[in-house]
Amino acid sequence: MAIVITGSGLTVEKVVSVARNNEKVKLHADALLRIKKCRAMLERKLESHEIMYGVNTGIGEFSEVVLNDEQVKDFQKYLIYNHAAGIGDPAPIEYVRAAMVGRINVHAHGNSAIRPIITQTLIEMLNKGLTPFVCQKGSVGASGDLAPMSQIALVVMGEGKAFYKGELYPGKEAMEKAGIEIPGLQARDGLGIINGSNLLTAMSAIMIYDSNRWLKQAEIAASMSLEALKANMKPYDERIHKIRGFVGAVRSAKAIRKLVAEGDLAEYRVNCKVQDAYSMRSTPQVIGAAHDALAFARTQVEIELNGVGDNPIFLPDDQTQLSGANFQGTPVSLPMDMISCAITMVSVMSERRMNRLNNPALSVGLPAFLTKGAGMFSGLMLSQYTADMQIVEQRILCAPASVQSIPAAADQEDFVSMGMNTAIKNFQILDNAYGILGIELMAAAQALDFREYNFGKGTTKAKEVIRKYVEFLDIDRPLYNDHTNMKALVKSCEILEEVEKVVGSLE
Repeated sequence: MAIVITGSGLTVEKVVSVARNNEKVKLHADALLRIKKCRAMLERKLESHEIMYGVNTGIGEFSEVVLNDEQVKDFQKYLIYNHAAGIGDPAPIEYVRAAMVGRINVHAHGNSAIRPIITQTLIEMLNKGLTPFVCQKGSVGASGDLAPMSQIALVVMGEGKAFYKGELYPGKEAMEKAGIEIPGLQARDGLGIINGSNLLTAMSAIMIYDSNRWLKQAEIAASMSLEALKANMKPYDERIHKIRGFVGAVRSAKAIRKLVAEGDLAEYRVNCKVQDAYSMRSTPQVIGAAHDALAFARTQVEIELNGVGDNPIFLPDDQTQLSGANFQGTPVSLPMDMISCAITMVSVMSERRMNRLNNPALSVGLPAFLTKGAGMFSGLMLSQYTADMQIVEQRILCAPASVQSIPAAADQEDFVSMGMNTAIKNFQILDNAYGILGIELMAAAQALDFREYNFGKGTTKAKEVIRKYVEFLDIDRPLYNDHTNMKALVKSCEILEEVEKVVGSLE
């Protein structure tokens, strides 16, 4: 069933469904009426020659330049030409599709004054699987994602390039092959497509979705390591975390208890220490803090997805237009900078548990580096090196982009969010996180094979899935295939999906 676009109710999950799973979208009839009403107001104001920013004036430093009637007709075209100034490789198709559905939801409010055919064309492009070629880099996150969104507008003009059925075509040819009429641009249409932080918000929505699934797998990896290290399970009692009050910690402790349930450790049939290391017993507090950060970021991103990120905005009921800065990406980039730290923080804890599995002084009886032939064989010694390298890269990338503003447009745009840098680096951090967690999962599975007691039903299922892709390390072998396979396995979320079939949702 198609997702109905109303201007509200657009969630992270719905964005992912459209972007990644090609769910169809449909504009609500009330939204179409709002768009028409707003456009009618604009056309009346044009006829009366009322000065309106970006409609019959220049933009940025040229906002004081008033255009004549003939210039108004061509201005939107040149606006898009000028702003289609990105560089390099294309953004993944799912990012662009997500940006398009976000922009359609902005239009649905009826405050952008674009022609209805523009919104309808964007919907048709989504539903027919036509995706503009959009350079990943070029946006400073205010005035919106101008450079990448302009490449979407180019295709609406019958120019630029677009992907269709797996092939890249000139924009006009792609539109013809998809059977989509090219509407071109008239007054306000171009700026109405580009003047919002839609791509960085779209990427942030996908990042939130993927990060939540990664955090749940971090709890699976932690549970496996805890069982292998004969952890004291009392720190994962929900009552401890409810007394303190952090929602994320309560959630994380509950998930870990689910995963180890019915195992000998959870049933206190295995001797354990009175207190374990922080990398073990602080797991709910640390992963929980990441959950809480992600929940806040989700709130901010979903506000942006359902708000009017545009400039100027038009208020038909008041017969007026207001110029402000609702294109500013900072409300999204700031919380998403926090996600950089959250994912890296949990990755660091993952590596610390993996170190304890490897280190015979810390592993409660496990063989050194998880090999039976220590000396002749080195086991998983080098796996830790690979995890460490990736963590250092994550730490470098954790520098917040939201404080990196460089003034532009002759200082008219003298504070920008740099939110696209946040969005790009977050995915680089998450890519490393898949590898780091994969290495802990591999090490934990190896460690559990040395133990002779029963494990929780969740961790048992996780180990079963891992063993489909990585064999027990009996004697040394090149590990790059195992590392790469584990990274792909974590990214696929197969472990998570199979485990949740057994223990229920880890939310």
